[in-house]
Amino acid sequence: MQQDIHRQFPLRHLAAAAGLLALALIAAPALAATEAPKQVLLGAPGASAPTSPHGSPAAKAKKAPAAPLKVVDLNNASAKELQTLPGIGKAEAERIIANRPYKTKTELVSKKVLPLGPYLSLKAQVSALKPPKPAQGAASKPAAKAKS
Repeated sequence: MQQDIHRQFPLRHLAAAAGLLALALIAAPALAATEAPKQVLLGAPGASAPTSPHGSPAAKAKKAPAAPLKVVDLNNASAKELQTLPGIGKAEAERIIANRPYKTKTELVSKKVLPLGPYLSLKAQVSALKPPKPAQGAASKPAAKAKS
């Protein structure tokens, strides 16, 4: 009979279940303490402001909005500007510059300049604006050939 029980419920499953039960019993009081009374959440008259664990009002505990991210143009940024991006060192900055111009910022991955992971961490901070126009002297030579 005992062997049949062990075949149906191996000992490791019972140990895992006991561990999960212990965690639930430990975490339940902590979770209950973080819930605010319904009066405060509903804004009932006479209700006090919710407080953070340190005793200051929760409104003061809110963080200030983050500063807007500086967007770096892949086609015009210097190596030093590119190195300010997360995960971009000297070698990566040189590869970005060597593979210019970019039509879209996703070309960092399609041209295999950066792997997908580092690209995903910085995609909100980069843009691919139009590449700078060539100098006037270089642009006038093809126009002169067309007139001839």
